[in-house]
Amino acid sequence: MKRYFPFLVILVILTLTFIFPSVEFKNSGNPHFNTGDIAWMLMSTALVLIMTPGLAFFYGGMVNKKNVISTMLQSIVCMVIITVLWGIFGFSLAFGDSIYGIIGNPSTYFMMKGMLGNATWKAAPTIPLLLFAMYQLKFAIITPALITGAFAERIRFNSYIIFLCLFSIFIFSPLAHCTWHPDGILAKFGVLDFAGGTVVHMSAGWAALASAIYLKRRNEANHSPARITYVMIGTGLLWFGWFGFNAGSAFGANALAVTALATSTTASAAGGITWIFFDMLRGRKPSAMGTCIGAVVGLVAITPAAGFVTVPHSLAIGIISAVVSNLVVEWRTRTSIDDTLDVFPCHGVGGMVGMLLTGVFANQHVNAGNTTGNGLFFGETHLFLVQLVALICVSIFSFFGSLLLLKITDMISPLRVSAEDEVLGLDISQHGEKL
Repeated sequence: MKRYFPFLVILVILTLTFIFPSVEFKNSGNPHFNTGDIAWMLMSTALVLIMTPGLAFFYGGMVNKKNVISTMLQSIVCMVIITVLWGIFGFSLAFGDSIYGIIGNPSTYFMMKGMLGNATWKAAPTIPLLLFAMYQLKFAIITPALITGAFAERIRFNSYIIFLCLFSIFIFSPLAHCTWHPDGILAKFGVLDFAGGTVVHMSAGWAALASAIYLKRRNEANHSPARITYVMIGTGLLWFGWFGFNAGSAFGANALAVTALATSTTASAAGGITWIFFDMLRGRKPSAMGTCIGAVVGLVAITPAAGFVTVPHSLAIGIISAVVSNLVVEWRTRTSIDDTLDVFPCHGVGGMVGMLLTGVFANQHVNAGNTTGNGLFFGETHLFLVQLVALICVSIFSFFGSLLLLKITDMISPLRVSAEDEVLGLDISQHGEKL
């Protein structure tokens, strides 16, 4: 039965395409579409998509040569699987009619119904709803891909596919709904997350830690990176794509998008140079790997704050996040936790630092949409406390929810490869391919 299960899934999807042909038009009202906004969001959607191949290079260059293809494929496969899920009911779970502020009604946009014509999203009234859905899809794609660095070199590919589907449905979608839907409980609570510090990086970071703990250590924990040049290429693609990730979250070609672009690039630069200097301060050589990791950590940390802070404060966010993540990486190496590519110290911790610093540096003059208040730096405490409470709640949900999903996946299909397959390498044992 297991052998034919994938074919049954494809058959069900094919059947749905005939039963629910998405031809329902929604022409209520006269939306003020803006061609400039549409053009920018089309570009932003493409920019965010290129981040996933960028992540594949970033992670692929860090692992053993015998696991490069497997590690890169774990990112690329998210592009095909999550896209199908999103088109059927994933977008509805994240942005459909709210069910108690926790999850969307899966039938609201089932098979993308009602997406044509003049349909729009409340927070993005100048672009078509279908474009908004496709833009948000790219966030759904890269989030589970981020987790893969934590269990690289030891997970069965078939089991990973099951886990990424479960994670997308039960962790990512509820968090996206709670945070970005106007009726979501975190949105109503006043949480600020401009482009995914909570929804993307914290959820992936805590899932990574849960994965590293659940799957335990590799049999060969020490390794030499396969291609540092891959890491550098991946960093360039990630930084390039992040402009769509953050500046695109303004949902238009406007001044807020410019602010988000500026704060993103300055935070990334500050993170990269701080990582180099901090390593040198501790007697280490400035490395290409460290520079790349620091730059990405700066991007991670600025993500929730990009559209709420000024450039000077984005520099502070980049610097602080790089130091904190560097210290957590050092701490992690002294534990028994085998987070292969340090996803939790970089993405999880970076996201949490960014979320808290949003509560410190957010300025209502930067973004009129910030109705919660100014940050701690300006003498107000409310926003910081809101961010802190949300951080605790999201951390608990993401960590323990991911542990539960890992256990369920393991019951359906064993997560770990055999010791022999691990020694052979996942490229050969899982895919029959090699560099």
